[in-house]
Amino acid sequence: MSQPLPVAIDVLGGDFAPSAILDGARQAAALGIAVVLVGRAADLEGHDLGGLDLIECSEVIDMDEDGARAVRVKKDSTLVRAAEAVRDGRASAFLSAGNTGATMASALLRMGRIKGVTRPAIATPIPVPGSLPTVLLDAGANPECTAPMLVQFAQMGSVYARSRFGIHVPRVGLLSIGEEDGKGNALAKEANELLRVGAAGPSVNFIGNVEGRDIMSSDVDVVVTDGFTGNVVLKTLEGGMKFFAGKVFEALVATPEAKEAAKVLLPQLMPLAEALDPSTYGGAMLLGIDGVAIISHGSSSAVAILNAARVANDMVKADLVGALRVAINADPVS
Repeated sequence: MSQPLPVAIDVLGGDFAPSAILDGARQAAALGIAVVLVGRAADLEGHDLGGLDLIECSEVIDMDEDGARAVRVKKDSTLVRAAEAVRDGRASAFLSAGNTGATMASALLRMGRIKGVTRPAIATPIPVPGSLPTVLLDAGANPECTAPMLVQFAQMGSVYARSRFGIHVPRVGLLSIGEEDGKGNALAKEANELLRVGAAGPSVNFIGNVEGRDIMSSDVDVVVTDGFTGNVVLKTLEGGMKFFAGKVFEALVATPEAKEAAKVLLPQLMPLAEALDPSTYGGAMLLGIDGVAIISHGSSSAVAILNAARVANDMVKADLVGALRVAINADPVS
């Protein structure tokens, strides 16, 4: 078999760049994942590149810049060059923990959409301790959606859950304010009706409406919603889990008695903490782009970058884009 193309990693994106990003990239390379770095050489002086190749550029898009505008202006930025590497066949995928809007814009403008896709969507794995994660989409790419767009998200989310988590027939739910078909706003009602009559095609196993409490349960595999609602859900869950974990660990060191109890409890709690840690999943996948693109959290650690590179490599090997292409064109939304 031919050597797979490398995963292009933006080494200057994220709160802990370049050190944490480089550390994660080196760890990925040590595991046999082909990696190419994308960055501004001046910012990498004194850092250990681990012998990895570097695609040099002269600009960086900052976290507070308008993503779409910055991509058009900063044509020699890390994000643009990383997306171009995939487009031009020099890389198999790219990932960044930098500006989310600019990552999406770079992928869309340089790599293009899969034919038939109306809008790409961000698919985020939501941890479900003791079970496989739930795929939530859209998690922020499209604040305004139409019902046919949600149908396409159901198609793409099903393919992703099958390709990444090995779920043969993913159960797809539509996020609403009640399980009954008639519950929700106009968008949810219209999308429910389309999904009920099979607009997503026979490959999508639609189980009906689900509520917010169902997302972190084993009752559903893919949850579909508009990008505004999805992003609010995602950030609420992140904040809630962080707050709860912090309070638990505060309690475990609050008194001498608690510290003694912690010696017994911590080994039991650590697997749960790992399951809830976003670093475990590496980042979100931008589905619908003609290539593999991963958006990692801005506070990504080396572990998160390692896992993101692993996921990117796995999805290239699984031909995720090819499977999405087949699903969208085999099951057109009327």
